[in-house]
Amino acid sequence: MPDLDLTESARRALSLIPGQGVVGLAVSGGGDSMAMLHLMQAVAQRPLAVATVDHGLRAAAAAEAARVGQMCAGLGLPHEVLVWQHGAVEGNLMAAARRARYGLLADWAQRQGIGAVLVAHTADDQAETVLLGLARAAGLDGLAGMRPRWQQGGVAFHRPLLAVTRAALRGFLQRRGLWFVDDPSNEDLAFDRVKMRGALAGLAAVGITAPGLAAVARNLAAVQADLRGLAAEAAERLVGERAGALELDRAGFAALPDELARRLVQAGLMWLSGADYPPRAEALGRMVQGLRDGRDCTLWGCRLVHRKGCALLLREPRALGPDVALGAVWDGRWRVTGPGAGVVRAVGVQGLAQLPDWRAAGIAREAALVTPGVWEGDRLLAAPGLGSGLTFGKEFAATLTAGFGLFLLSH
Repeated sequence: MPDLDLTESARRALSLIPGQGVVGLAVSGGGDSMAMLHLMQAVAQRPLAVATVDHGLRAAAAAEAARVGQMCAGLGLPHEVLVWQHGAVEGNLMAAARRARYGLLADWAQRQGIGAVLVAHTADDQAETVLLGLARAAGLDGLAGMRPRWQQGGVAFHRPLLAVTRAALRGFLQRRGLWFVDDPSNEDLAFDRVKMRGALAGLAAVGITAPGLAAVARNLAAVQADLRGLAAEAAERLVGERAGALELDRAGFAALPDELARRLVQAGLMWLSGADYPPRAEALGRMVQGLRDGRDCTLWGCRLVHRKGCALLLREPRALGPDVALGAVWDGRWRVTGPGAGVVRAVGVQGLAQLPDWRAAGIAREAALVTPGVWEGDRLLAAPGLGSGLTFGKEFAATLTAGFGLFLLSH
């Protein structure tokens, strides 16, 4: 891709971000993000700020982050290093690092008053994502690739380079003699994405290329967006949210086409659990069938409980997040505010025992148990998620960080 086209792509990407406030750039020091840095700096008509996440997983990462800072200083751009503080990481390391990265970037952007952050995924990354979906026999969502934009922690993240190849960005840097670093993990065949990178190189011989697969992802994403709209319409008719739980109209749900039913249940599970990815298709299918059959079941840290005429989809008590201080986000969804220094955790059985009138709220017991409570030791100070409780004259409020309807449209 000629440099003129790259520059125009950068200019167009910035023009799509509303307002005139600061735009954040996530720059690791790799070729893709360094090219994005220089391209955006060349065309920006608004202020930019840069952040580099040091995951603490490679000895060279700190020095690379410092070098990015030096480059930013030369360009007159503010730069901050965000360090992932962690001990031993259990489970999927790459998934944990990804969650940490976007959490750190969202926190940084909020601190700085930045409403939009750009990340430098390319057409090659999109193609690899499609191949990973094919390997899992994924459905539409798995084959539609990475989203060009999404919301997290009150910040809009954008991927402006999804139509640009990695080679084009490397060429841009090399022609100008600009510094970038190659992460050795990009050659580690222990990672599935690296394997797909090798497979993509082989597929070029039969005409399957990164730009071609990225175009397929865009086409499927358009279909995905239409289905999201239909699912949102169905949710408005059939799904209600109360005290952080979802109430589903079973009769209306039974009449839905299978794909819309699956999307509603999947979105509900992800909204409740905060999971980055949906459960596997087979497990999700069992829960959808459980809803149709009137059978209680659990999945993804959530429970499906049937009541007369409706079903409740809600958090599983044992899967709830750890205690947090007032003002922090609890269980990934609730923010409880109020005076003093109480601790936020679930109301639970112990809390309901201290709320003799909790039934007056008209909320099912299963839902009441997993709403947030404000605690001082073993004493429940308030149950603001129920809309009532022991407040002792103090004002507490519990709000959800995102409503289900907005979540459904954006995922």
